[in-house]
Amino acid sequence: MTNTYAIVLAAGQGTRMKSDLYKVLHPVCGKPMVEHVVDHIIGIGADKIVTIVGHGAEKVEETLGGKSDYALQAEQLGTAHAVQQAENQLGNLDGVTIVVCGDTPLIKSETMQALIAHHSETDAKATILTASAEDPTGYGRIIRDAEGNVLRNVEHKDATAEERSVNEINTGTYCFDNRALFDALKKVENNNAQGEYYLPDVIGILRAENARISAYVTDDFSETIGVNDRVVLSEAEKVMRQRIAEHHMREGVTIIDPNSTYISANTTIGRDTVLQPGTIIEGQTVIGEKCIIGPNSHIVNSTIGNHTTVHSSVIRDSIVGSRTAVGPFAHIRPDSNLSDNVKIGNFVEVKKSRLGEGSKVSHLSYIGDAEVGAQVNIGCGTITVNYDGKNKNTTTIEDGAFVGCNSNLIAPVKIGKGAYVAAGSTITKDVPESSLAIGRARQENKEGYATKLNLK
Repeated sequence: MTNTYAIVLAAGQGTRMKSDLYKVLHPVCGKPMVEHVVDHIIGIGADKIVTIVGHGAEKVEETLGGKSDYALQAEQLGTAHAVQQAENQLGNLDGVTIVVCGDTPLIKSETMQALIAHHSETDAKATILTASAEDPTGYGRIIRDAEGNVLRNVEHKDATAEERSVNEINTGTYCFDNRALFDALKKVENNNAQGEYYLPDVIGILRAENARISAYVTDDFSETIGVNDRVVLSEAEKVMRQRIAEHHMREGVTIIDPNSTYISANTTIGRDTVLQPGTIIEGQTVIGEKCIIGPNSHIVNSTIGNHTTVHSSVIRDSIVGSRTAVGPFAHIRPDSNLSDNVKIGNFVEVKKSRLGEGSKVSHLSYIGDAEVGAQVNIGCGTITVNYDGKNKNTTTIEDGAFVGCNSNLIAPVKIGKGAYVAAGSTITKDVPESSLAIGRARQENKEGYATKLNLK
C-alpha cells in the first residue's frame, strides 16, 4: 500500500485579519482553523504530517502538539518555498503527498481521501483539487483539452478573456507523487512581480516533462474556502455550524432552531437530547442522553449526565450529574460538581463546590468553596461566606442537613450530619450532628411604638 504524507501550509502572517492572533489559530466553531485541517488529515490515516510554520510558530506548535511534525519557513518566499522546507522530513520518501493550506478549515477527510484515490487511479504525478465557482474572480482557472485532460493552471491576472470564462478553479489543495514534487520544487523560479516561488508552477514543470496532470472536482465549493479576513471567517463559521448541527441531528439530537444554536466542534451529545433556541455549547463539552438544554443556556467545557435539564443558565468547567435540574437563571462556575438528582434553582450561584446526591439549593443562594453532602436542603437566600479578605475558606455541610432561609455560614465552618440551621441565622461555629443551631438576635416587641411615632 502506498504511503501517504501531508504538508500543511501555515506560515503566513495573515495581515488582512488585522489581528494579534496568528491567522491559522483563529477559531471556527471553537477550534483553531489549522487544527481542523490537521484533524481531517489524521482522519485519512496519513503516515506523516509536516506543518510549515513561520509567524507565530511556537503557538501553532503548542496548539497542535504531537499531531504533526514541523518545519520552519523563516522567510516567507512563496508557497513552493514553504513546501520545500519539508524536504528534510519527506524528500527521500516514496509515496503520495497531499498539500493543504492551514486556513481551509472546511475541507473534509472524505474529500482528501477522494482526491488521493483519483490521483492513484489516474496514475498522475500531480492532481489538483478543483471546484466549480459561480464567481471565479481571483481564482486560478483549470484549462483542459477536448478530452478533459488538464493542460495548465492559469492565474486570474494572467488569464485571457476566454480563460476567465472558465468556472473550474484551483482550490489550492494538491496531491503529488512525493519524489516528483521535491524534484520539481528545485526547478521553480521566482520570475514574477512578487519575487516569490509559487507552488502552482510545479504543475507547469511536471507538464513540460510530459508527466500526467489530473484534477479531482469536489461538488461542495464551500469546502475550499480559504479564510483571509474576518468576513470570510464568519462565512466559514456559518458553514461549520450548519455542518455540526446536521451531524448531531442525524445522530439523534433534536435542535429546535439550528440557526440560533451554537455547538462547538468538540462537543459530544447523546441521543434524544433536545437543544432549545439560543443555546451555546462551547469547548470540550459532553452532554448525555435525553437532556433538555435551553432556551438561552451557555455551557462551556463541562460534562452533563443523562436526563438532566439546564434552563436558561450558565455552566462552565464543571460536572453535572444525571436527572439533575439547573435553573432557570443559575450560574455554575468552574470546578463545581453536582451529583445525580440535584436541584439548583432560580438565581443560584455555585462556585468550586461539590453537592451530593439529592441535595437542593432551590433559589437565591450562593454556594462557594463548599462540600455539601447528600439529601441536604439549603433554603432561600443562604450564603456560604467563603472569603475573609485574604483566603477562601471551606464550608462543609454533611448528609441530611437542613439549612433555613437567609442563613450566613461563615467559613471555615461545618454543619454536622442531620443538623438544622434556623432561618435567619449567622453561623460562626461548627454545628454538631443532629443539632439545631440558632444564631440570630432575640426578637423584642415595643408595644405602642408605632402610635407614638404617628403622634409626632
